[in-house]
Amino acid sequence: MSQRRARRQRLPVEPVRLEVTSLSHEGRGIGYLNGKVVFIDGALPGEIVMASYVRKRSQFDELRVIEVEQPSTQRVTPVCEYADRCGGCSLQHLDAAAQLDFKQATLLEHLQKTTGLAPDSLTLLPQLKGDTMHYRRKARLAVRMVMKKGGALVGFREKYSTFITAMDDCKVLVDDVARLLVPLRELISGLLANQDIPQIEVAVGEQQLDGQPKNRVALVFRHLKSLAEEDQQALRDFAATQELDLYLQPAGLDSVHKLYPSEGVERLQYFLPEFDLALNFHPTDFTQVNAEINRRIVSQAIQLLEISSDDCVLDLFCGLGNFTLALARRCRRVVGVEGSHEMVLRGEENAALNDITNVSFEVANLCDSLTNRDWFKLPFTKVLLDPPRSGAIEIVQQITELRASKIVYVSCNPATLARDAAHLLANGYRLKSAGVMDMFPHTAHVESMAIFELSN
Repeated sequence: MSQRRARRQRLPVEPVRLEVTSLSHEGRGIGYLNGKVVFIDGALPGEIVMASYVRKRSQFDELRVIEVEQPSTQRVTPVCEYADRCGGCSLQHLDAAAQLDFKQATLLEHLQKTTGLAPDSLTLLPQLKGDTMHYRRKARLAVRMVMKKGGALVGFREKYSTFITAMDDCKVLVDDVARLLVPLRELISGLLANQDIPQIEVAVGEQQLDGQPKNRVALVFRHLKSLAEEDQQALRDFAATQELDLYLQPAGLDSVHKLYPSEGVERLQYFLPEFDLALNFHPTDFTQVNAEINRRIVSQAIQLLEISSDDCVLDLFCGLGNFTLALARRCRRVVGVEGSHEMVLRGEENAALNDITNVSFEVANLCDSLTNRDWFKLPFTKVLLDPPRSGAIEIVQQITELRASKIVYVSCNPATLARDAAHLLANGYRLKSAGVMDMFPHTAHVESMAIFELSN
């Protein structure tokens, strides 16, 4: 008997009754059982629940709710029938407004603990929120043939499992993708290579048809073996019928290529109407999953920077120019810096697409020293940075030397934002305000923004 199976068999089988005291940063209820911390999936603070064991660990145990005896006033019935087992969402049982309050509290806790700021010393930015359903425009859907389930499964993985949720619908994917789940199951089940397609990457762009906005869906099929012409034709026919772009990925990202339609560039678009911008992107490029919130984030960041026509702005971790080109519409000059050469090329492509000439894009490893780069010696007056989850501590240690009057930091991880904020505060900046944006409703993901000003 394997050790893994033995551990599973040692889990207590009887449900336990628990009082939930708080919510973890991952959105799970926290309780105590015989002095030991337990995390309870699906539980909310103030509730009394019956829960069953999922995992036992040395420092804590993990459980999931099977019955709520005393519900929280903030508990709601999930809109999605799969919410209790699908790993795509973790907080559908919590009221949408309370979700944002929870994320704001998480941000403030990190900032106060790491920087030592008093709770009343920080001005809160308005919470940016939008539609909480059918917002998600980027996703990776897992695929697996499961004959006892009737064929292929396509969807998100189950919580605490590698199994794929048997789902016919999704309330967070944009409608044009959610309606494809059943047709995709039928398509893959009929392919000769139905055992060799582990993943479909989804990207949704925007387009104008007859003056009306319309989504354009692209699907990237990862396949482990070469596809027979019969399967390729089935994929082409599916893409034509569903009016979408279809790509194949036989190996790494460099192998991605368009199968249908055969003509046209390998690009989708999204728009920033406030700045009269159209931005091209490849379906595998990083773009924000929530188009509505992204537009509002870009607008708020530029407002907070108080951009003028005289400003020279440095945009770090610029990607394909999401902030860079909007900034260029308002200031004298922008330099966008990104570690990916491919993204720099995309930024230059988007600058040309929008006839923007007061911008330059530079490739640089933002974990290395930039002091020998000519562009880093420019008289930057404002800085914007939007780093990955790991944060930007290496570059933050350098940009304080620029003495820019304002720095806007857009973050997808409040822990690394707080760490980097502490360095800025120790080097002549003050944290003026911070707030959260609901980029990922129904999840514990915290997207936030902070504005720093140079102290006099």
